[in-house]
Amino acid sequence: MSTRAVFAAPPGARAYPLRTERGDFAVVDSPVPAGVEARGTALLLPGFTGSKEDFTLLHEPLAARGYRVVAVDGRGQFESDGPETDESAYARTELAQDVLAQAKALDTAPLHLVGHSLGGQIARAAVLLDHTPFRSFTLVSSGPAQISDSQQQRVKLLRDGLAVMTMAEVWDAILAMGPPEEVGGPAKGIGGIEQLRRRWLGNKPAQLLATGRQLCTEPDRVAELTAVPLPFHVLSGSQDDTWPVPLLDDMAVRLRARRTVIPGADHSPNADRPRATARALADFWDTADTTAASDSGDSGDSGDSGDSAVA
Repeated sequence: MSTRAVFAAPPGARAYPLRTERGDFAVVDSPVPAGVEARGTALLLPGFTGSKEDFTLLHEPLAARGYRVVAVDGRGQFESDGPETDESAYARTELAQDVLAQAKALDTAPLHLVGHSLGGQIARAAVLLDHTPFRSFTLVSSGPAQISDSQQQRVKLLRDGLAVMTMAEVWDAILAMGPPEEVGGPAKGIGGIEQLRRRWLGNKPAQLLATGRQLCTEPDRVAELTAVPLPFHVLSGSQDDTWPVPLLDDMAVRLRARRTVIPGADHSPNADRPRATARALADFWDTADTTAASDSGDSGDSGDSGDSAVA
């Protein structure tokens, strides 16, 4: 569970429902400040049990680099509505179509797609359906296939709990096992336990059940992705127990993607080291226009393979 969300709106941001042909999606939208040259827009998709607030600390530094930031709650996630019990509404293709509808509603170019963890796999499905709305694609702590065995066990516990308990009861059970370190420590005063509870209760059970199953069964689609003519970026912390870092390194090589490792960050570099993460994202986007032109029709080579550590 992501516990380092920041629920206070970023400076200058606007929270509103983004109206699309597939329904409304809650977003936090930060414009480029006056006096800063606008370079593009980023659409940010959160991970499992997360929300748009997981990206709050990225908004200000990215906007300062000339990038409008739009972070979104997916269908049935926190403040975006969705069916309570119909898991079919959260099939991977359905969620991918939602992303394409969000991109169409934003109607802006260049548009850079970023997906964290589960959000990365949903974004990948969207790009495989239609890559044309996007100028680049960044996977943040999101691997090639199913999550690690240890994380699959955690998801199974959650799924088993949701089968017999309400969302409120599951939350109480999670806390009874011991509050996450970040809730009692660094995140106290950032998000706070009541805000985290409010977010948890906003999730639809069917969404958690369906996407949890997807995380445990996701096939390796990297070979398909290499055929997409976009610049790719694989970004992660220096440690990750959801997809081991060597697995992410290998995926970047297979994609011929730019690879960034954020020292001192774990599964959520966007929250652990937001300044370094924002710098890495903006540096990649700054070169994406040139890369996209030079790599057109060249199997999605980003032109920058190998490891790139950002302090």
